[in-house]
Amino acid sequence: MQEQYRTVAREGVHETEINRSRFLCALAPAATEQEAQDFVARIRREHPTATHNCFAYVVGADAAVQKASDDGEPGGTAGVPMLQMLLRREVRYVAAVVTRYYGGVKLGAGGLIRAYGGVVGEALDALGTVTRHRYRLATVTVDHQRAGKLENDLRATGRAVRDVRYAEAVTIEVGLPDADVDNFRLWLADATAGTAALELGGEAYGDG
Repeated sequence: MQEQYRTVAREGVHETEINRSRFLCALAPAATEQEAQDFVARIRREHPTATHNCFAYVVGADAAVQKASDDGEPGGTAGVPMLQMLLRREVRYVAAVVTRYYGGVKLGAGGLIRAYGGVVGEALDALGTVTRHRYRLATVTVDHQRAGKLENDLRATGRAVRDVRYAEAVTIEVGLPDADVDNFRLWLADATAGTAALELGGEAYGDG
């Protein structure tokens, strides 16, 4: 697994005009290929009269899924430059749709490639990106007397508390970098006088 990846911070739209053609680049985070396809379909529904709705998306921290469409523009002048811009900026789990309203001036192949790739780059700059780091899920089980202080200590030491559940005992779900697991085990034993149980789960990505 990749240690980390970058993705777009939020969904949004960036618009620019080139030789009287309007280019609107809609970007959104997409956790799965289905989410990416749904986003593309939604943008197309929002712009039914557009000349073109070209798209590109990258899913997977290792960019395992890559798709692009020129949607009627000359082959290789729209979807591929959009995809190349996403890859060059190293963003993942992201979908981009560039909607073009033709303004009467032909741009030529080179102009189209610059326009479609460029508006994706501008949209990434405008919306911003976030880095997600790989971590190990860990569940800590502790008694009620120690739970409040332990949760505060966890947050104070900068550890990512993801969930807290109160039942007969209290379970606190934490996200840990792999390299921190052994240190955390020692810290936890010390912080709770050996009374807390630690169970390691699977891996995921988060902001931590």
